[in-house]
Formats: sequence, C-alpha cells, structure tokens
Amino acid sequence: MKRINILFVLFLVFFSATAQKAIIDKNNTNDYEFFGDKINFEKVVSSSYALKEFQKMNNKDTLELKFSGVVADVCKAKGCWMKLDLGNNKEAMVRFKEYSFFVPKDITGKEVIVSGVAFVKETSVKEQQHYALDAGASKEEIAKITKPKKIYSLTADGVLLKK
Repeated sequence: MKRINILFVLFLVFFSATAQKAIIDKNNTNDYEFFGDKINFEKVVSSSYALKEFQKMNNKDTLELKFSGVVADVCKAKGCWMKLDLGNNKEAMVRFKEYSFFVPKDITGKEVIVSGVAFVKETSVKEQQHYALDAGASKEEIAKITKPKKIYSLTADGVLLKK
C-alpha cells in the first residue's frame, strides 16, 4: 500500500510540474506587450534562479539568460534602462541592445520577462550617479554615491511586459 501511495504522489508531482510548464509555454501572448525582439516563454527562469547564476559569474563572463522579474526602477527620462528585483536586496541593471528600443517610463512594480546576455561589471561612481539622476534621485542621494559597485547586468534583445 505504501508503494502505491508513493507512486501516486510521484505521479501527482510530475503531472503538476508538466501542467505548470504547459501553462507557461501556452501563455497567451495577448497578455503581454513586446519591446525589441519577440521572445517566447520557453526556458524562462525565475529571478531567484537568475540571481544564483549572476553570483556564479566573474567579471567578463557572459551568459544567455531569460528570466522573469518585477521592475524595481526605470529610467524616468526615456525608458532606456530598468532595474529588476532579484531578491535578497539585489538587482539586475537591464539596458537594451544597441539602444534600439525603450520601455514605458511608468512600469515600476510591473512584471516583465527579459531575454539577453547577462554579465557582471563594476560600475563607476560617475555612471551610478548618472543613473540615479535619470531615476529622479535628489542631489543628496546622488552625493552619497562614493564607491564603485559590482553590478549584475543584462543587455536585453527583447522584453515582454505583462499587461
């Protein structure tokens, strides 16, 4: 009897995982707005999984990555970059391939899926201050930026914005 129960539980776990994947793969693209290249829902990982991948990387490493996340901040001037929450007080800085597209400036807190090349880089004080200015930070907040920072980054070729 125990074997049957174990097999039944394993079957349910497998079926649930398969059903969840099917829901994601068959998701209605009408629920999303596309920016840049059209991307699909295959092999999308969570932001927490993306954080683990970023943490394994060294300077100059690159990785093709497609993950979902919540927009923590966006450029208020043009929509030319956004920051995605990765959890554990970490963010990914997302810029857009060859500056070829932008996202809306009012998407903070919204869910997106990004696809592109992930990398880690050290960002200078001047560059951090520029982004803070774009984000609408005060002069006092900008003045507090005094050290270079290791940044998780992604150059996105496509973005899906959940409507």
